[in-house]
Amino acid sequence: MEQSRYSIGIDLGTTHCALSYVDRQASDGEKVVQDVLAIPQLTGPASVEARPLLPSFLYLPHDSELTAADMALPWGASQDFVVGEFARSRGAATPIRLVSSAKSWLCHPGVDRRSPLLPADAPEEVHRVSPLTASIRYLSHLRWAWEQAHPEAPFDAQDITVTIPASFDPAARELTAEACRAAGFQNLNLLEEPQAALYSWIQASGGQWRKQVRHGDIILVVDVGGGTTDLSLIAVQEKEGSLELQRVAVGEHILLGGDNMDLALAYGVARKLAQEGKPLDAWQTRALAHGCRQAKEQLLADASLVSVPVVVPSRGSKLIGGSIRTEVTQAEVLQMLVEGFFPRVAVSDKPQVRARAALTQLGLPYAQDAAVTRHLAAFLSRQAGATQQIEGLEDAQPEGAGFLHPSAILFNGGVLKAPQIEQRILDVINGWLAAEGAAPARLLEGANLDLAVARGAAYYGHVRQGRGMRIRGGTAQSYYVGVESNMPAIPGMEPPISALCLAPFGMEEGTEVALQAQEFGLVVGEPVRLRFFGSSVRRADQVGAVLDFWGPEELVELQDIEAHLPAEGRASGEVVPVTLHARVTDIGTLELNAVPVGGQERWKVEFDVRADTSA
Repeated sequence: MEQSRYSIGIDLGTTHCALSYVDRQASDGEKVVQDVLAIPQLTGPASVEARPLLPSFLYLPHDSELTAADMALPWGASQDFVVGEFARSRGAATPIRLVSSAKSWLCHPGVDRRSPLLPADAPEEVHRVSPLTASIRYLSHLRWAWEQAHPEAPFDAQDITVTIPASFDPAARELTAEACRAAGFQNLNLLEEPQAALYSWIQASGGQWRKQVRHGDIILVVDVGGGTTDLSLIAVQEKEGSLELQRVAVGEHILLGGDNMDLALAYGVARKLAQEGKPLDAWQTRALAHGCRQAKEQLLADASLVSVPVVVPSRGSKLIGGSIRTEVTQAEVLQMLVEGFFPRVAVSDKPQVRARAALTQLGLPYAQDAAVTRHLAAFLSRQAGATQQIEGLEDAQPEGAGFLHPSAILFNGGVLKAPQIEQRILDVINGWLAAEGAAPARLLEGANLDLAVARGAAYYGHVRQGRGMRIRGGTAQSYYVGVESNMPAIPGMEPPISALCLAPFGMEEGTEVALQAQEFGLVVGEPVRLRFFGSSVRRADQVGAVLDFWGPEELVELQDIEAHLPAEGRASGEVVPVTLHARVTDIGTLELNAVPVGGQERWKVEFDVRADTSA
């Protein structure tokens, strides 16, 4: 919006949220006036402090645990929950009342994300909330904090950009947008987090970024956050004498990040305590994981620290002296994180998959392989030929390369604060490059890893008005709908499925295409489902292309699309011939419409964000 004074960027993170903003009136050309909002939040009962990060934790106290005055905030909001630093610290002692990783649950296709699921292992007497509700509360807190700090610039009148993982599927993107709208966000844009990190690097360079990259460069963005590992490739091209940036590929959605590392540290400390004759139960181990998170953050932020104390709360009289006190050392953190999560592997290595037990606890679908470097190897190997399909970059990679060779690397995410981890990833990638006779990748020095995404989002909102360099992206995958063949019934054989391309890779925001060549029969008056697929490697498919065969890694089945078409004068259950229209909205979500053949109606086909859990 031209009339908005501020471009606001919000990082809705798994473990932290942040808000940055650009003052458009004070900015001119490469000179950008930008700041980070200090967010008022409870740090203890009736104690409010303003901090640059809002921990993404929601605490649901017992009715008699905290008074209304204990939970009061400066803007006078009456609430029976706590968000932020106090929620995190209080929940470390009482984890059954702590909601964490709501962002990871928001993209979990195996659950109904509007249902009260969290805390996931809370007993029946504990009130629960949905992942969507938790996200709305974090976003609402940020909105109120802005209104408190800038009463002269109403939040509704500003240009807002909220970040999401590049690997979010259409349903998770739509849910994030829904949470934003429920929190009162009016002028909304969505931006992928790796792109936001690169925007932050561009802005921090003060216009010097063009001297640090050149035509043909492939920038690998490695973002290891609290809940996910997000990988993206962005190409540098020269067009008409100036450099442009284009996203080439994004990785799969990998639930592997700081949460996994906190649990790994907790189990390591629990083993140490057990050897000392102090065994912990499951409840204490979970509480220990929250303590290990804080210890990890302190140790990664300050390399001079040798160790950080951790307190494990007691559950009763079994433990003499009450709580157990132990410590997490710098050496333990680096050994567990570097060797456990970033081992030296070959580029040909693939993430390990183990046979799963028939019965498992309900929870997040974490990656089975904890080695980030193996996921990175698989990603670069899958994208080996990605640049061959991009005009101007056909010869950017050597012939016969076994993986896509990045020439520059940008790190993001709190986990990568540790220089030892950063160096290990560089060493591993450069080892792969050396083995194929390629030059080593150079490191692009980033900004504050905790704030880069929020700062980049705010800067992106600024450049959307034509004030700077934009990264060309569009859809992160190609999207397809399954078409079942019309064939006689054969015992023991299901009708084969073809995949019809709805939206090609890189389809730009605000564009719409019509699939006129293929008609579908949709039932009116009853819900029906369409099978839905995505591909991060098939870039040449155009709208309407039909695939009869594909490799196991070419297409990944995503969530069903649910359509419920009102009968509107037709008999319930009648089959109506329709064509599909695909549109990428201005905020980057994918929208499908079913149009009856020869009719004027236009029915929106909703992404089914309520997973079928009856099976």
